[in-house]
Amino acid sequence: MKENNKSQVWIGASDMTNDPEFFESSKSEFVELPIVDTLANEEIVEKSKTNRRDFLKYMGFGLGAATIAAGCEIPIKKAIPYVTKPDAIVPGVASYYASSFVEGGDYCSILVKTREGRPIKIEGNTLSSVTGGGTSARVQASVLRLYDSNRFKGAMKVGEKKTMSWADLDKAVQGKINGNANIRLVANTIMSPTTKQVIKEFTAAYPNTKLVMYDAISSSAILEANELSFGDKVVPNYSFDKAQVIVSIGADFLGTWISPIEYAGQYAKNRKIDIKNPKMSRHIQVEAGMSMTGSNADDRVLIRPSEQGAAIAHLYNAVAAKTGG
Repeated sequence: MKENNKSQVWIGASDMTNDPEFFESSKSEFVELPIVDTLANEEIVEKSKTNRRDFLKYMGFGLGAATIAAGCEIPIKKAIPYVTKPDAIVPGVASYYASSFVEGGDYCSILVKTREGRPIKIEGNTLSSVTGGGTSARVQASVLRLYDSNRFKGAMKVGEKKTMSWADLDKAVQGKINGNANIRLVANTIMSPTTKQVIKEFTAAYPNTKLVMYDAISSSAILEANELSFGDKVVPNYSFDKAQVIVSIGADFLGTWISPIEYAGQYAKNRKIDIKNPKMSRHIQVEAGMSMTGSNADDRVLIRPSEQGAAIAHLYNAVAAKTGG
């Protein structure tokens, strides 16, 4: 350590080991410009032909360099080692964890990249038979929620701003459900088998429990329509990679409809022309507003929302006439 470095703060290894080349380069970091000496000599100033632009340029650089040198300090970063290092964490080496993302119509298997236990990036899992490694913008941005300073830090009671401990929450809920009161669990559509098993065990312990599922973007309309049309209350699946002609009426299957991540991968396969696939599918989109799917269509037909039923009936009659129906 240098004797004159009382703060014991080094810029780097060269500063700590008193490298002569480092001190020589640090001395020449802010070199006085030749014009400074020139301006000090009155005879040279009178004979010089320096214009106004050069004067302002040198003065601006000198003022900026002086401001940076005087006002900017190198931040001190302290490297504190683990007292007991976890086996799964190696500083500087990323770890990957397989997980799933489910929100509304978005589902995909994901790989979460972490550094020192902090998730920093999400990528698709190529081993997934559904999404094949695809993701969406919403999936990629979901990691930012973990660093939202306004998110809830713990359990909260309605009407109160302070968080409560999970032990106090358990006691409060336990006191309410120990009686014979009817219990209702409100949740989104649940896909996790672990969560379903927990609810099953809870319902077995409290027989008066009923699960109520509510989704902001619901699939109830398509379920009821298929039940009335075909007798099965199901959500259909589509294979866009096998379709030669795609006609979509108000269905944004590349953006939000049913399984957009899965459909986007299928759609892209049949839109690339090569030796093995010399034909490209044709896509016709009929919609009332601009959507992700409509922006990628070959033909986009703009209609009013009130005309959607008539468009479906017209298409049905045209297809039925061709098939003899």
